[in-house]
Amino acid sequence: MLIRILKIGLKGITAIALTAVAPIAVASPDGETGFVLNSFSFILWGALVMWMCAGFTMLESGSVRTKNASVICLKNIGLYAIAGLAYYTLGYNLMYIDVGSFIGTFTLFYSSTPEEVALLGGDSAVLGTVIESGYSTMSDWFFQMVFVATTASIVSGTLAERVKLWTFFAFTLILTAIIYPIIGSWTWGGGWLSEMGFQDFAGSTIVHSTGGWAALAGAIIVGARARKFKKDGSVKNTPPSNIPVVTLGVFILWLGWFGFNGGSQLAMDSAINVVAMSIILANTNLAAAAGVMVAMMVSRPILGRVDLLACLNGAIAGLVAITAGPDIVSHQWAIVIGGIGGLISTAGVKLLESLKIDDVVGAVPAHLFAGIWGTLAVCIAGGAKFSVQLIGILAIGAFVFGVSL
Repeated sequence: MLIRILKIGLKGITAIALTAVAPIAVASPDGETGFVLNSFSFILWGALVMWMCAGFTMLESGSVRTKNASVICLKNIGLYAIAGLAYYTLGYNLMYIDVGSFIGTFTLFYSSTPEEVALLGGDSAVLGTVIESGYSTMSDWFFQMVFVATTASIVSGTLAERVKLWTFFAFTLILTAIIYPIIGSWTWGGGWLSEMGFQDFAGSTIVHSTGGWAALAGAIIVGARARKFKKDGSVKNTPPSNIPVVTLGVFILWLGWFGFNGGSQLAMDSAINVVAMSIILANTNLAAAAGVMVAMMVSRPILGRVDLLACLNGAIAGLVAITAGPDIVSHQWAIVIGGIGGLISTAGVKLLESLKIDDVVGAVPAHLFAGIWGTLAVCIAGGAKFSVQLIGILAIGAFVFGVSL
């Protein structure tokens, strides 16, 4: 019995020793599995980003008078539909297909590749060709399309209760089919800003500042609501009609932002990509939390009270600010970036009021001002070149604001 025990012990020690010296094998998926994981990632994260449109709808409808809530809902479902059709018909090709330094192609319609169609028809011989891209073509289109809808949603909130329905829809068509895709071709499409080294991971400037510039131009054109300012220039008290709905909207946006930033890793086919996603999600959440807390602390000296709306906008501003670089900054820097975003959004509301600019939901401070800050913050925390980031901000701002006017 003793000899048997010794033999078993010896085998165990030998196994442990062999395990200690043996190289650790890291499993990597085959091409088809990686293709499936990446495509599913686009679809899953894209669905979360699409849900942000519901968040914007809640935020806006709760911020206006009850009698105007149904119009806000109509505008938001309409803009999502227009964004999808416009980006399919022209926008995606203009942004990504045959992009030179400044613009893509004006060819109409984007669809699955012939090889993907053949695969669906049962031709297994094309499988290797299909999976070479790393993801299905329409999964990428879907993920990019919901970003376009987000940009249009930003404009909707600022102009609530003042712009006519079909006028807004006409501008949404131009924004989603032409303006946003041209900006995207300069950057994510590989155009001149990309060649210079401009960094904007998930769209602090490309998505949020673009929407913010368009919203600011619109607010200047249509002017303030009649009930916004008194004759002496002071601000009338115009509280939201439904605070719980506004709060719910911000929570939905916060949730959707995990898809916005996490999905922008653009791959889920390896341990490295999954680790990167987890860091991105952590930084996204930390920045939003810091935005809330800083807005809560500064709202009293700036606004004269601890203000719930400032806190909600602080969350959005923190999310916008971190969006330029959640993949490259530390967790501590994410807190700093988000916190400063909360400060900027709170002070920005006061600035717009002093300029007699009526922004119903505070979208310009939260998306434009915080987006500019976040794009510059990657110079400090992520090593981007300040001159390149500034050129990108100014070029995109001048183009979007100028065309929107």
